[in-house]
Amino acid sequence: MGKFLSDFKEFAMKGNIVDMAVGVIVGGAFGKIVSSLVNDIIMPVISIATGGDGLKNLKYVIVAGRDATAEGVAAVEEVAVNYGMFIQNIVDFLIIALSIFVALRVIMKFKKKETEAPAAPPEPSKEEVLLTEIRDLLKQQNKK
Repeated sequence: MGKFLSDFKEFAMKGNIVDMAVGVIVGGAFGKIVSSLVNDIIMPVISIATGGDGLKNLKYVIVAGRDATAEGVAAVEEVAVNYGMFIQNIVDFLIIALSIFVALRVIMKFKKKETEAPAAPPEPSKEEVLLTEIRDLLKQQNKK
């Protein structure tokens, strides 16, 4: 049992697992933010533009629903194609995809700056050049 726990601890503490867990948690929170953006900001504006209650309520009714009557006629549930909800989910997806794309571009830009080759060393100053020449002359004199 002790070997099992130590193996599990080693597995759980690997850098990739921890990074993945952080990514899942941040991704979940990010998803909530984007959903709120869509539901609370973008969709109300689209509702005003379309002059209705929003995309969620757009549907094509195949069979209209009706309540049960006192005469014993059974209730009928509405059968409809809810294309408005489908459109809203597409808008959600596009906004989430765009947000992730922008976030990844920013991250990759920072990583690219980190991995670029270091700048060439600066040109030596006049003093350094002069000292190098003096050193070389002294070496030549010592050889003679």
